[in-house]
Amino acid sequence: MEPAEQHLLDVLAYLEVFLSVLGFFGHWRLGSPYGRYAPQWPGPRLPSRVAWFFQELPSLLWPLWECVRASAPRLHSWPNRLLLAMFLVHYAHRSLVFPFLIRGGKATPLYVTMLAGMFCVYNGYLQSRYLSTYAVYSDDWITQPCFLAGFVLWLTGMLINIHSDHILRNLRKPEGTGYQIPRGGLFEYVTAANYFGEITEWCGFALASGSLQSGAFAFFSFCVLFSRAVLHHQWYLEKFEDYPKLRKILIPFLL
Repeated sequence: MEPAEQHLLDVLAYLEVFLSVLGFFGHWRLGSPYGRYAPQWPGPRLPSRVAWFFQELPSLLWPLWECVRASAPRLHSWPNRLLLAMFLVHYAHRSLVFPFLIRGGKATPLYVTMLAGMFCVYNGYLQSRYLSTYAVYSDDWITQPCFLAGFVLWLTGMLINIHSDHILRNLRKPEGTGYQIPRGGLFEYVTAANYFGEITEWCGFALASGSLQSGAFAFFSFCVLFSRAVLHHQWYLEKFEDYPKLRKILIPFLL
């Protein structure tokens, strides 16, 4: 049974790569159906806080479930514990902290919340099941350059993401209306500093893990967030005549 599930996890990782490509071109062709672009999309909607909470929650519950399962043999190993903790910490923030810090925010179409929730079930199972049951690391893996460099990237990316979200939340004052140009932090260099942080975070996670599953997730994050960053960049250029022309889309000084 276990070899069959391990094969399934590999197949699901390759499928996630395929879904990454679909998501990339889907954003180019159809646009983005949430946030500032949501009003043009039909259907029932959820308040943004509720949508974020429910769509991200599965990726928190899966690793928690794996931690309490009696049949999670790899969690006796420190590398597996730390890697699963890295995944869990991100989604604890994403589902339990981030939604309740949102100020305003456009209502999210229900079907978008459902699709995002389905992905979090999918990827939550993929990452946490692999790390808790099948990933094998040497005892000294956490002292190896790949893990250490990946952990630093993961932590740096998460801090950039949290700080950038803080800047975006504080753009609109309680008495203010409308959008403003983000300033400060990495927003001085790129339009989508928050996305850059999240991509950096998952690339670090993939480097620290060294697995097909984590690599597929990093690739998915890049494809989906890069296509959305391009939409953001074009929107800012069209809306603000004084938008900084030298500001890149996603990667400082490069892209």
